[in-house]
Amino acid sequence: MEQKNILATGSVGKLLFQLALPSITAQIINVLYNMVDRMFIGHIPVIGSTALTGVGITFPIITLISAFSSLIGMGGAPLAAIEMGKNNQQKAENILGNCFSALLVTAILLTTLILYFKDTLLIFFGASENTLQYASEYLTIYVCGTLFVQLSLGLNTFITSQGFAKFSMATVMIGAILNMILDPILIFVFDMGVKGAALATILSQCVSAIWVMYFLTSSHTKLRIKKQYLKIQQKLLFSVLALGISPFIMQSTESLLTICFNTSLQKYGGDLAVGSMTILTSIMQFSMLPILGLTQGAQPIISFNYGAKQKQRVKKTIWILLRCCFGYSFILWLLIMFFPYMFVKIFTNSQELIDFSCYALRIFMSVSCLMGIQIGCQQSFIALGQAKVSMFLALLRKIILLIPFIYILPLFFENDVFAVFLAEPVADSISISTTIILFYVQFKKILSQLSNHAEC
Repeated sequence: MEQKNILATGSVGKLLFQLALPSITAQIINVLYNMVDRMFIGHIPVIGSTALTGVGITFPIITLISAFSSLIGMGGAPLAAIEMGKNNQQKAENILGNCFSALLVTAILLTTLILYFKDTLLIFFGASENTLQYASEYLTIYVCGTLFVQLSLGLNTFITSQGFAKFSMATVMIGAILNMILDPILIFVFDMGVKGAALATILSQCVSAIWVMYFLTSSHTKLRIKKQYLKIQQKLLFSVLALGISPFIMQSTESLLTICFNTSLQKYGGDLAVGSMTILTSIMQFSMLPILGLTQGAQPIISFNYGAKQKQRVKKTIWILLRCCFGYSFILWLLIMFFPYMFVKIFTNSQELIDFSCYALRIFMSVSCLMGIQIGCQQSFIALGQAKVSMFLALLRKIILLIPFIYILPLFFENDVFAVFLAEPVADSISISTTIILFYVQFKKILSQLSNHAEC
């Protein structure tokens, strides 16, 4: 009840940063978590580089597994927070129970399907005779831990949505620290190689899942997993999936986007252009983590107070969020435009690749100063339960605009490589403009509805 009162009455600005800082930390830790396996695998004697390439081929599948946890978790958590704001505890716990059961079913289906089609999928994603063995070894063990991945990632959003950002961060930290400890032991001490890396990862996820389950069944939480709410209700689950489709699309399409960029750049610019794209996407993804952390910190405040019909708190939270997101992205844009070398040098020592990447980075992120507004608005739609709009915006930027532009723009420019890099800012410009217009129109309607309710 104390946490509920904080979301309802606490200072919005102070509360936002209290919740955002742990979320930002968790985002950064999660990226490092995903990098640890690659770091240790790459240093395995003799087979390191080949094994690393093989494991890299599994990432689109691993990304897809994580995306399904977002489909359910990030779809259900805002809806539960909205119901808590309405003081409808039973409905909120019903959503949590349905999501828990849905995550279990999803884990079983994904495990079965991926194991059955494993080699076919790996060959499709580029595994060769040399790398297939390592890719298969890693994926086989990792997929056996799909249940832990679904529970730890999917249910952790319900901890965040209640305002328990520190507990949510602890879920990620526990897994990350354990993975860093187990990786060298299993890979080198027990000489398990790639299998050891995969086993370390799923054991770490298992501990994280146990932590989440403990919290959501303990006295620490406002929402608890209860037996009477575990039966899946079709209508309720559909609402969850409708809202969760936006983050699902955002995550699951990353692999498709990488394939489109790499194939086009390989055709027009060769290995140098493909190598630079790896650096560019790494810079963009890592630099946007603070914005994602800010939006995750704002989500429980927005959702709860939207459910409670607290118009001014919803309005103030979103206004502060958008200003912070824009301010961060604008400062980041200035640094990238004036000091691209500082960012690129982190990833390579090759002067040729550095020079090319600095040139490409200025093009690729030329409108990133407005990305904070794009992400802030889109995530606010999710927090407000606006499923249709959030799904459209998720499809717009990557599927409707960016992928076609990757192939269309080279037809109109003499410099084909420049045209491929240009696809990103062109798509971003259109999607950001569309997002701002939609947000202005929809948010006015939402505030009007809240005002009418207050008058009644």
